[in-house]
Amino acid sequence: MSLVLDSAAQDLLFREARTANTFTDEPVTDEQVQAIYDLVKYGPTAYNQSPLRIVLVRSAEARERLVNCMSEGNRAKTAAAPLVAILVADNEFHEELPHLFPHFPQAKELIFSERPVREASAQVNASLQAAYFIMGIRAAGLAAGPMNGMDYAAVQKEFLDDDHVPLMVVNIGRPGPDAWHSRSPRLRYDEIVTTV
Repeated sequence: MSLVLDSAAQDLLFREARTANTFTDEPVTDEQVQAIYDLVKYGPTAYNQSPLRIVLVRSAEARERLVNCMSEGNRAKTAAAPLVAILVADNEFHEELPHLFPHFPQAKELIFSERPVREASAQVNASLQAAYFIMGIRAAGLAAGPMNGMDYAAVQKEFLDDDHVPLMVVNIGRPGPDAWHSRSPRLRYDEIVTTV
């Protein structure tokens, strides 16, 4: 194979990893989450804008509020997960650009002065960072259960302000014995790749 990453790491991150539906009751610590973030923060985004924000839902009161925002099929999973994170796009990310993109600090005004431009860019780049975050969870030996089945407006109202938009909810923990569905099919290389 022409991959540098060894086979065990490939399995951990991709081939053996799947969306977890159940978890053990082993807690996920703040130190683990910080280690995950400290790894995945290096993933690239346009202009290094880094618009992802993460809301960790730890208190029983906050968990109940979130569960009430989830679709019926996701409520029990969200209630039982050791840790739940709301992944969020910050539409005001441009305020950090003079620090995050110091060789072109004018990007804040020249490129991202208009809200619709920021919203579109934040959506794409925070989604990219959300994928890095899921891979970081796997790299930490944990499992992720990312979900989009929720009332987005309710999540925003309960946990965020108008400048922060929820992307997804991710349950995090050690997978339970019945955590996985069987592996779903994937498209072949020749079904998705064309050369021009």
